[in-house]
Amino acid sequence: MSTKKFLYVNRKAPYGTIYALESLEVVLIGAAFEQDVSLAFLDDGVYQLAKGQSTEEVGMKNFSPTYRALGDYDVNKIYVEQESLDARGLTLDDLQPLTYEDEDDDWAEKDSIKVVSTAEMAEIMEQSDVVMSF
Repeated sequence: MSTKKFLYVNRKAPYGTIYALESLEVVLIGAAFEQDVSLAFLDDGVYQLAKGQSTEEVGMKNFSPTYRALGDYDVNKIYVEQESLDARGLTLDDLQPLTYEDEDDDWAEKDSIKVVSTAEMAEIMEQSDVVMSF
C-alpha cells in the first residue's frame, strides 16, 4: 500500500483570518499520523514564514515560531513560490530558517524550504494525491 502525498497550500496572510493557523494545525496532526506531508506557500501565504512577526497590535497569538517544529515531525518539503516572493519584495533571507535533521545523511541539518517557480509549483501540485488549500 503506497502512502498518499498530501500538499497543503497556504495562500493567505498569517493573521486576520484563521486559515494559516488551521493549516498549520492540520499539517501537524497529519504528520503525527505519519502522512507524507508537504506545504506550499503562494500569494500572501509567503508572509506566514516571514521573520520577525509581531502580533501585539492585532491582539492575536504569534504562532510563527511553531513552523520551526515542522522538522521534528518529518515535515521537510516546504515549497515557496519565487514569483510570490518577488511580487512582495521578499527573498529567502526574509523568511525564518526552517531545518530538519536528515537521518540518511548522519543526521545532518538541512534546509526544509525550497524556492520554486510557478511552473515547478504546478508540477508539485500535479504530483500530489491530495491538495488542500487554505
